[in-house]
Amino acid sequence: MTARAPARAPARAARGGAAGADPATPGGPLLLGVRHHGPGSARAVLAALEHVRPRAVLIEGPPEGDALLSLAADEQMRPPVALLAHAVDDPGRAAFWPMAAFSPEWVAIRWASAHQVPVRFMDLPAAHALAVPEQPEPRQEDARSFDPIGVLASTAGYDDPERWWEDMVEHRAADGAPGDPRAPFAALAEAMGALREAYGDGGHPRDAVREACMRLRLRAARKEFGDGVAVVCGAWHVPALAARTTVAADKALLKGIPKVRTETTWVPWTHRRLARHSGYGAGIESPGWYGHLFDAPDRPLERWMTKVARLLREEDRLVSSAHVIEAVRLAEALAAVRGRPAAGLTEATDAVRAVMCEGSDVPLALVHDRLVVGEALGAVPDGAPAVPLQRDLAGQQRTLRLRPEAERRGLELDLRKDTDAARSRLLHRLRLLGVGWGEPSAGRGGTGTFRESWQLHWQPELFVRVAEAGAWGTTVLSAASVRAESDAVSATTLAEVTALAEHCLLAGLPDALAAVMDALAARAALDADVGHLADALPALARALRYGDVRATDTAALSTVALGLAERVCVGLPSACTGLDPAAAEEQRGRVDGIHTAVTLLAGAGAGAGAGAGAGAGAGAGAGEGEGEESAGPGPGGRPGAESGARTGGGAEAGAEAGAVAGAGSPGGGLRERWTGVLRRLAARDTVAGVLRGRATRLLLDDGHLPEEEAARLMGLALSPGAPPTDAAAWIEGFVGGAAGGGTLLVHDERLLGLVDGWLTSIPPASFTAVLPLLRRTFSTYEPVVRRTLGELVRRGPAPGGDHRASDAETDGFGTGLDGERADAVVPVLRLLLGLDTGEGSTGGERAATETAATESANTEQTAGTEQIAGTKQTAGMEEIAAGIEAGRTATR
Repeated sequence: MTARAPARAPARAARGGAAGADPATPGGPLLLGVRHHGPGSARAVLAALEHVRPRAVLIEGPPEGDALLSLAADEQMRPPVALLAHAVDDPGRAAFWPMAAFSPEWVAIRWASAHQVPVRFMDLPAAHALAVPEQPEPRQEDARSFDPIGVLASTAGYDDPERWWEDMVEHRAADGAPGDPRAPFAALAEAMGALREAYGDGGHPRDAVREACMRLRLRAARKEFGDGVAVVCGAWHVPALAARTTVAADKALLKGIPKVRTETTWVPWTHRRLARHSGYGAGIESPGWYGHLFDAPDRPLERWMTKVARLLREEDRLVSSAHVIEAVRLAEALAAVRGRPAAGLTEATDAVRAVMCEGSDVPLALVHDRLVVGEALGAVPDGAPAVPLQRDLAGQQRTLRLRPEAERRGLELDLRKDTDAARSRLLHRLRLLGVGWGEPSAGRGGTGTFRESWQLHWQPELFVRVAEAGAWGTTVLSAASVRAESDAVSATTLAEVTALAEHCLLAGLPDALAAVMDALAARAALDADVGHLADALPALARALRYGDVRATDTAALSTVALGLAERVCVGLPSACTGLDPAAAEEQRGRVDGIHTAVTLLAGAGAGAGAGAGAGAGAGAGAGEGEGEESAGPGPGGRPGAESGARTGGGAEAGAEAGAVAGAGSPGGGLRERWTGVLRRLAARDTVAGVLRGRATRLLLDDGHLPEEEAARLMGLALSPGAPPTDAAAWIEGFVGGAAGGGTLLVHDERLLGLVDGWLTSIPPASFTAVLPLLRRTFSTYEPVVRRTLGELVRRGPAPGGDHRASDAETDGFGTGLDGERADAVVPVLRLLLGLDTGEGSTGGERAATETAATESANTEQTAGTEQIAGTKQTAGMEEIAAGIEAGRTATR
């Protein structure tokens, strides 16, 4: 897929300017050589056409687009747009001919349409151009690389071709229009003729074939319309069109060129894709700036500064009218000092940086991105030709109110709503087809499956992707289904098939899911690699969660997923033995993924279990899933294990509830087996330290490991006999990453003391070796956690051996509990919980309140553990409120 300029001149820089063989000479065609996407050339072309009034207009472009030229006059057509041609049998072989509002070709097309003048394309047909492999553009350092504008600028003493072009063409209107609007074209035609004599084809031998085709079509137009024909093409081609050649010689150059069947249409384009850095051969540096120069009726500099000020104000920067006035003055002064006829983009940018951005390049980058380049997205009429898949997609976009936009934007979806669920299915189906309009992103916090976050960004190349996907079907649904079935057959790894099953569920493809499940079952039965099984399990577990929200039947996945998990539990301990640091880190990620998957499968398996026992265990399994996905501290300051136990997330209580409700629940048994695997990993000396530490942490968070046992394992791992690197790896596994390890150390000062004592005991020679690992471990903590840990370490251990906490004075904090202020929140808490309001205790009753609150907290912890299977988080909060009320009653 390539983006072609309306003219393929010899350098990556935009070619041509305003030239002709000798447009002023009567008796011949009017050759208007232009620079593609040059507003000065566009104004000159318009003036020349109005002056000459030709009988026909020829434009550089593929003749297959002639039937589409009438759409240029449609009210729905809004540039920038591009003529897209692609091979019918291989839509990936495509080419674009972009046009902006300030492109001379577009101006000529619109003029011809407005004056009822025949207009046609005259370049090499796309059927031939797409049949020949595209030649790469010569690099700037290549000896063949040649920029005609750069040579002319260098000859005139300019080091910047863009600045020379602005001075000679774009700012020429300030000196008054010339007497004959054809004169500039004749002048530049002479310059291009001299360059072609010196540089030949400029490193582009295929231009000879294109120019031969142009001459043949020009002869045919002159035969039909006489000499009253105007030609708008790149200035580089003007000398070749004016040259005297024979018809036989031109036809000989075209003989034997391969040909393919093509289709052509108009597609929207963007200013960003016109930019040179996008890889577009005839691109320009600043399409937004050039569009402004073409549209501004007068005072372009003042209008530009006003646009910049408006943009910066929208970004909450303080920019006033005084800034605009000073920026205009500075830009004009810089132009005078530099000897330029008028202030150009360079002077405007320097003035904006100095006056409006206060010397900073950060807001200046925003100006460059939004205004200098721009994000303008064109539009084409509904009647433009399109593949059936494109029409179906456009209809769904209108129905779901998802308008394609060139700017990146976020989209939050609530899958409980029909419209948002349909949007989600459409975006997932397009991703399956390779049309990357939207990418999933991390949204707002929460583990619920009813929300999705997307980043949408429509690019012109996606029209080609849609055309390619049209080979799979005529609608998005049918094409995605066929593509999924094909990918399931061609998948080479088990992880690819499980990921495909997840995509089918997300995209709502029940027909394709059956074929994918057959492939999944067959491959899972033959694959014995534990790593492959572990990589495939998380996607299956996630897929099992989608049944509730998306109303999708996931029963077919349950058996395969549980069987896969059983095999992982059997083979994982041996796979974690004798690993080097890199392999151990990779295996750590798999352990985390398996742990999350087992949590999800326990809930899904319990829900799918047979009998009342399995159904009763579903509530416990679901509670476990919700509680264990967050490892943060609980309401009482304890780590997430105890918090999860009070809210229905404790693993042991969930297992007990499942066993009582109905023995044989597949989810409960899987959880127990996985707990045994973690215990073996935590206890084996042959397992890498990062894996032993991670297994210990997971057991602690789930409530399967008492804090005393966790402290004992940490003491063994950090003992003087353990190598410092192994101990540091254990610390990385236990408290590293973003899994709440820093919060665990903040709330468990015994563990913090062990880590602190181990750090201070490391010999200086070994400390340098473990420092990078320790820095990586603690750098993932949030700043407030790091600050709190530093404060605890600075205070030092208390006489009893623990680090002192609230008894020490800290800047900004009191020396103890202010009972009077604490009591003030009780009425609000009762109001939020819907309880009867009552009078709070007074400050004089502080001591009794604190004692009763402590007792109620202990009672609440025990009661929460006993009632874990059927208790929700709201019930836990009610118990807290009841404890506070009991303390208030005791005080009275």
